[in-house]
Amino acid sequence: MTPKLQLFGEVLSELLENRHKALVFSQFVDHLHIIRDYLEKQGIHYQYLDGSTPAPERKKRVDAFQAGVGDVFLISLKAGGTGLNLTAADYVIHMDPWWNPAVEDQASDRAHRIGQQRPVTIYRLVAKDTIEDKIVDLHHHKRDLADSLLEGADVSGKISTEALLQLISES
Repeated sequence: MTPKLQLFGEVLSELLENRHKALVFSQFVDHLHIIRDYLEKQGIHYQYLDGSTPAPERKKRVDAFQAGVGDVFLISLKAGGTGLNLTAADYVIHMDPWWNPAVEDQASDRAHRIGQQRPVTIYRLVAKDTIEDKIVDLHHHKRDLADSLLEGADVSGKISTEALLQLISES
């Protein structure tokens, strides 16, 4: 068992003991399959959705989760689509960072829809000293740049041309 899967298991165990439900996102379908195998071995009920899930089946799984069938919903990050309402969950776990933080935010918002009665907590599991660390650093740079642009601030005083070009080339 990888350290990340072990940490996931510890976090999930605590959440389930306290009667929480979680959305679990990964950009890698193979990673979701590893997590699915882990959940099955632990006897944890779940729902699953990736890009190959047909629309009618997708709706059935979402409706089942919302109705209380399953404590965990495994979702491919890019398979979320529009209008996916999963307010039965009050925790979101991102198993790996996506290069675009807005995509992660949109995925997390699946639990923040109208009808959510509880606060939603978001976990991001990131392996230290890996490419994941670099992606998270990129997230910070992108958010800082977006914030300064939205505030109408003088970006030229905050970031050099070289730094801006490097940021753009890294994404």
